[in-house]
Amino acid sequence: GTRLGPKEKLDIPVLFMPDKMKMYEALVVIHVMRENGENWPYEDSTELNKDLKSSVTVAENGGIQGILWIYPVRGIPEAPQRKLVPAVVRCRARQRVERRVEVQLTGVVTDASAMPTARNSATVNTNKPANTQEEAQVTDGFLTTMEFLYELQYKSDEIKSQLGALVGMHLVQKERDTESGIVTLIFNIVFAPNKPMRNEATLVVRCTTGGIWKFPVLFIATEPEVEDVINIEAVGLNKESIVGFKLTSQTR
Repeated sequence: GTRLGPKEKLDIPVLFMPDKMKMYEALVVIHVMRENGENWPYEDSTELNKDLKSSVTVAENGGIQGILWIYPVRGIPEAPQRKLVPAVVRCRARQRVERRVEVQLTGVVTDASAMPTARNSATVNTNKPANTQEEAQVTDGFLTTMEFLYELQYKSDEIKSQLGALVGMHLVQKERDTESGIVTLIFNIVFAPNKPMRNEATLVVRCTTGGIWKFPVLFIATEPEVEDVINIEAVGLNKESIVGFKLTSQTR
């Protein structure tokens, strides 16, 4: 019963209050009819194509009585943002370090109605480039299988350009506690910085049945080790002494 004038805008609020960490789907349907109750004339209303039939309501006299707009809505809950202590990955510049990072996912829905098609084994896709979304499956030995996508997100494109090629990550272990329902994922993170830096990233885990979890990660690269010591011996007062040394670039 909402009246809408010509070229007038109508805001339709959608409220999402999930009680479980699973995906919810709904449809927002808008039905428009003329205010005077008349129909829109349409000569071949009996021969409407399938796409048009799903978006109009046809009157008995052959005219178009109403027009439908249907918008699918998908609600994906996100775990509450708690003040988590970031996992710290520290390494000296021009060196390489590997660090195990363990995260716990609470509230994962494991009932069959929220599950995708179950698979027989647990696999990890490690053939994709670093820092892109990767897929992992976790099975508890029964018929339910949970699939996850994970990636590292950065606060800005500048930080991403600095860390993107220096950080690698893959899943090495996954398990679910049958009593508490908590899923534990253990990642192996490789950090090989080329210069001192201190940047933050966010490990984002998504469940294909719905739900997003975020965990902070802090990358710290300290000063590199001294490669060599250059000694310059004076040949006399007010006289120059010269020492030559070579610098080799690892790129062109």
